[in-house]
Amino acid sequence: MPQSGHSPARKPGPNPSGVHFLASHRVAENLISACSPGPADLVVDFGAGFGAITAPLARTGARVIAVERDPAFVRKLSKRVSEHPNVRVVAADARSFPLPRKDFLVVASIPYSISTALLRRLLTPKMTTLRRAALIVEWGFAKRLTASVPRNRELAWWAARFDLVLERRIPARCFRPAPTVDSAQLTIRRRAGLGRGAERALQALLETAYRAPGRSVRAAVTERTGRKPHRALTSCGIDPAAPAGSVQPRQWAALAISLNSQASTR
Repeated sequence: MPQSGHSPARKPGPNPSGVHFLASHRVAENLISACSPGPADLVVDFGAGFGAITAPLARTGARVIAVERDPAFVRKLSKRVSEHPNVRVVAADARSFPLPRKDFLVVASIPYSISTALLRRLLTPKMTTLRRAALIVEWGFAKRLTASVPRNRELAWWAARFDLVLERRIPARCFRPAPTVDSAQLTIRRRAGLGRGAERALQALLETAYRAPGRSVRAAVTERTGRKPHRALTSCGIDPAAPAGSVQPRQWAALAISLNSQASTR
C-alpha cells in the first residue's frame, strides 16, 4: 500500500508491513499542483507516513491535517513538521477520522487496501464538503473509477457528481520498496450546477436505471418521472432507445438538472 515518506539511502530489505513509501518529489509536486492549495484552503493528507506529501503541502501556506495511524510514523512526522504551525498531525485511521464540515481538499497517497472505503466516505454522502482531490491509487482501481460507463450504481453516483480523471500512470519505482503494480494519479473535482434538488433527482434516476440496465432510458425515466422524457433526453445527448446502463455519468447529471429545473417551474 503506497504511503508518503522519504526514500531510504540503501536498498530496501523485506517488507512484511506491506507499506510502500512515496519516494518521488515530482509525483508529490504533481499532486499538489492539481489542487493548487493556498492559505485559504483546508487540505487533508490521508496516510501521511513520514511526510513526503505533508511537507511540501505545508509550504503552500494551506491549513494541513496529516492523518496517520502508525504511532511511530506520527512521532517522526510531528518532528519533521514541527516548524510549520499550519500543519496538524492527527493519529487516526483514515476510515474513521471525522471529515471536515467546511469545504476541504484532499492530497494523499492512500493505501490500496482502504481505497474503496475512503472514496465511499468522501464521495457517497449527499452533503459531502469535498471540493477537490488529487490521490495516488492503484492503477487498475483508477481505470475502473474512470470508465466511460460505470459498472454499478455507486460508481455512477460518484462520477455523475464529480469529475474523475486519471491524470497519469505512476511507475512502481517511485515507491520504496516498489510495489508489484503501478499506481495512478487520480484527480477529483466537484461538478457545478448540481443542487440538492438535482442530486435527489439524480439518485432516483440511477436507482431505476441500474435496477434494469438493459431497459431503454426512455422506459426507465418514464417509470421514475411519470412523464414523457423524449425532449429532455435528446437535449442532454441521450438516445431515448439506448440501454439505461450505457448512459454516461455526465449525461445523467445533465438530465437530473434538466428534470429538476422543469419540476421547479411547474
